[in-house]
Amino acid sequence: MSTEIIQVRDVPAQDAEVLRARAASRGMSLSSYLRELIHDDTSRPAMVDVLTRIGTRSSVGGSLDDIRSYIEDDRR
Repeated sequence: MSTEIIQVRDVPAQDAEVLRARAASRGMSLSSYLRELIHDDTSRPAMVDVLTRIGTRSSVGGSLDDIRSYIEDDRR
């Protein structure tokens, strides 16, 4: 797998401190933590793609009573 160097400029100091603390709490370097965040983000589909897929699905009919029944069943 090839890699690239990415540099992020003008990160607010407070944000950088939070990121360093989160990385440290997981026993990770800041670079490793940020690589993991980037990978997690790119592994999921973009919201616009999810919404587009949802928009292509056929509608499901149901009455208000059906919805209430589903909710009540879920609470049991």
